[in-house]
Amino acid sequence: MKNYFNVAISVLMLTCSTSLMAQNEVKEDFKPSSYNQPGQQYPMVNSQGYARFQVNAPEAQAVSVSLGLGGRGGTKLAKDDKGLWGSTTEGAMDEGFHYYHLTVDGGILNDPGALNFYGSARWESGIEIPAHDADFYALKDVPHGFVQQVLFHSPSTNSERRAFVYTPPTYGKDKKSYPVLYLQHGWGEDETAWTNQGHANLIMDNLIAEGKIQPFIIVMTHGMTNDIKFGKIGEFTAKEFEQVLVDELVPYIDSHFRTKADKADRAMAGLSMGGVETKLITLRRTETFGSYGLLSGGTYAPSDMKTKDQARLIFMSCGSKERPESVKKSAEDLKAAGFNAVSFVSEGTAHEFLTWRRSLYQMAQLLFK
Repeated sequence: MKNYFNVAISVLMLTCSTSLMAQNEVKEDFKPSSYNQPGQQYPMVNSQGYARFQVNAPEAQAVSVSLGLGGRGGTKLAKDDKGLWGSTTEGAMDEGFHYYHLTVDGGILNDPGALNFYGSARWESGIEIPAHDADFYALKDVPHGFVQQVLFHSPSTNSERRAFVYTPPTYGKDKKSYPVLYLQHGWGEDETAWTNQGHANLIMDNLIAEGKIQPFIIVMTHGMTNDIKFGKIGEFTAKEFEQVLVDELVPYIDSHFRTKADKADRAMAGLSMGGVETKLITLRRTETFGSYGLLSGGTYAPSDMKTKDQARLIFMSCGSKERPESVKKSAEDLKAAGFNAVSFVSEGTAHEFLTWRRSLYQMAQLLFK
């Protein structure tokens, strides 16, 4: 009987081990990332979300990629007899967009095979892990809006500044005036982030084509957050940017575009540090913005509000791998106090662009109703 149980346990362990190995087996269906340079095969991604890298550096002594699992220093590449360094991430990456860079013999470099995106206060390589719900930000055969660069003078900073403005497909084809969302990037990014990494224009085009929202304008400008050092966020006031945004850019947009130039039809939202400055500015300039959005950028509390009619909508979101309980509780507290507050949690994501793409998709359907 004892031998019988030993054999049974051995068979069970072997079965479990074989099953686990099958679950962890990396599928060899890798394809070039959608963010590769033209004609480049690497980096690659597979259907499970693994990323594979290859770098031609025959004279290098050590090469690694900053992407990996659990903050373990990224993925170390191995060199073959042709001088090519390559490896695959230990596990599947979160779906969506990720910044990364190479470290070659101690020096930080971008991957020559990948397109570059402004993040971490520098140009970084980018890779896209295909998401199961990517349809809402996909490039489709629908009417497209226009993203244009505008340059405006800032007396407060004595400089010429830049913003990108998304106008919906119907803009210019009618005589209507449109609501405006001022949408801010996060720390280390700039005014290109929401269209390049976030696909804000495609999200809007698809929502409009599906009849899920009334068209509105989006304005994206540099939030002046990149000089903030880690550990110093508590000292950040956003007052310099507040003057640029509220006293200079908003009047410029209202005078150069057909906008509904009133509080009820003007919103402000931002991701991460852009959410931090959104909260600071909306609470100080209650006469300017009628709807607020914090995307992985903190929360509002009933005690923050001066009057019951201060905001038409308070939208707060984050990834399920962040602090969803805080976002949900804040929305519940605000609703209990009589405010129109909504929380959204992006399932399976962390502090990353798929969280914020999904957040914009949800928030856009609630704005200006």
